[in-house]
Amino acid sequence: MPTVSTAEADQTLVERQIRLAVALPRCDGFGMRRLTRSALQWLDANHELVNALNVFPVPDGDTGTNMLLTMQAAYKEIENSTETSASKVAAAVAQGALMGARGNSGVILSQIWRGFARGLDGAEAFDSGLVVQALQVASATAYRGVVKPVEGTILTVIKDASAAAETAYQASDRTADLRTVLEAVVEGARASVARTPELLPILKQAGVVDSGGKGLALILEGMLRYIKGQPLDTGPQNVVAPLSLEAVGSAMNSVEPGQEWEVVVDFRPRVEMNLPNMYASLQQMGSSIQVGEGEGLYRVHIHLLKSRRLEPIELAEEWGTVVNVHMENLLDQVATRQGAGPGAGRDEALPLAPVQPGQLAVVAVSPGLGLSRLMGSLGAAAIVGGGQTKNPSTEEFLTAIDGVPTDKIIVLPNNKNIILAAQQAASLSSKDVRVLPSRTVPQGIAALLNLVPDGDLSTVSGAMERAMAAVDTGEVTTASRTVEINEVAVNEGDIIGLRNGVLAVGGHAIAEVVLRLLEVMAAGEHELITLYSGGEVREADAAAMTAAVRAAYPTLSVEAHPGGQPYYHYIISVE
Repeated sequence: MPTVSTAEADQTLVERQIRLAVALPRCDGFGMRRLTRSALQWLDANHELVNALNVFPVPDGDTGTNMLLTMQAAYKEIENSTETSASKVAAAVAQGALMGARGNSGVILSQIWRGFARGLDGAEAFDSGLVVQALQVASATAYRGVVKPVEGTILTVIKDASAAAETAYQASDRTADLRTVLEAVVEGARASVARTPELLPILKQAGVVDSGGKGLALILEGMLRYIKGQPLDTGPQNVVAPLSLEAVGSAMNSVEPGQEWEVVVDFRPRVEMNLPNMYASLQQMGSSIQVGEGEGLYRVHIHLLKSRRLEPIELAEEWGTVVNVHMENLLDQVATRQGAGPGAGRDEALPLAPVQPGQLAVVAVSPGLGLSRLMGSLGAAAIVGGGQTKNPSTEEFLTAIDGVPTDKIIVLPNNKNIILAAQQAASLSSKDVRVLPSRTVPQGIAALLNLVPDGDLSTVSGAMERAMAAVDTGEVTTASRTVEINEVAVNEGDIIGLRNGVLAVGGHAIAEVVLRLLEVMAAGEHELITLYSGGEVREADAAAMTAAVRAAYPTLSVEAHPGGQPYYHYIISVE
């Protein structure tokens, strides 16, 4: 007979105690690991639902993915652990979440775990009373981690879940077991998520609940489902397996012939799907084919020649309405992995600014190869790949900060959902790091234009921040759902324009929306318009768009650059 180690036997015993015991008075490190794994599994099964809760109908929902990646990093720290101390396991989870935190939601989630671990400090095991205490510390820690806390968000949900735990514990005269308290926590979180639109008017306008709060509720639900013996996957096997965002987005170590580009297409079917026919068509185009289904959408993933990269989109349009497209140059990815530098091309290294010890160095986030090249040419010493749907982690920022040979660093997140992760990295670094809260790519570029490498850190960062404030940003993309926000009504598939992150115009053609958005931005009262074309925009179309803008604003300077960003047809800067 095969031998069973003491640790394995102990974990099996804990499993039986958690799942089968009538009462669950305590939980140790083994149990903590099981609960964390269950939270991750349930979030994994439902993270696309969280992604769909975008306030604005833009095809870049990433809250669910950010929280999932944060939880994956957290669980990785304890995946093979045999630690019996609940306190030490919770501390490891918190450290993993801290380093793997992505996006605002992921950073706040990491702070929740950090507070929870503090609440369990020194405990070999925890009971209901200690859980109540740990949740209270978790809530307080999360609120302290945000400069201006906003109610109707994940912060409200952790606060309400903590209060629900306290109420249930006190109502039982402090005798409730863990299962009873966790049921109250989950119910409190669900009710809190349902109330978020009443606390945050923009959610009510959009007809959605808060995505970060929903993600936290799912994490807590996963723990309860495990204790109750309920399934933690998506239920019965679908006709096609759910397609992992992480698998779709990961770079290959090598590229096979005919795999020059990776294309991912999300579409909402209009007719009954015939998967064999779809696979047959895709197999004629390329390889590495995957098809995923979930939440009324189908996702097609394929590798193919550059000359055929539009064919999967055309095929998807035959079956339904395309709501999202992502393209990636696989040859570029491989060149990057082989040491050419972030965003480098196959034959051309990314131009990054050389930095000497004592000088100022800029670490900038870029969502596209063209933008990376531009930022490098303007003085960025390190580029962190990321942006919409691809928020870099705290650890990625730390790696970039540590990689430049100076201790005076300026970080440009260039996206509102990346600022917290950058700030968290800055707080962990031993270097003097200033995070400028650039919320858009044009703000970051304006800041770079004011970089003085040999200047004083405070003086230069102040000048860069003032330059950011003078920039008006526009973004043009395709609506992912039908909605009316700020008295702007759009239908799924329409072209929409956002001004400084707020839905401003809608229309049926890209050129129409670009020109209308420039009107809303009062471009005629400024001096310079800059267009950054997206990765899916053809060179001829970008040239025609630039010509149309010049014709509409003949007295202004109009510049155009290939940005290469996904999802957004154009990013626009007005200065």
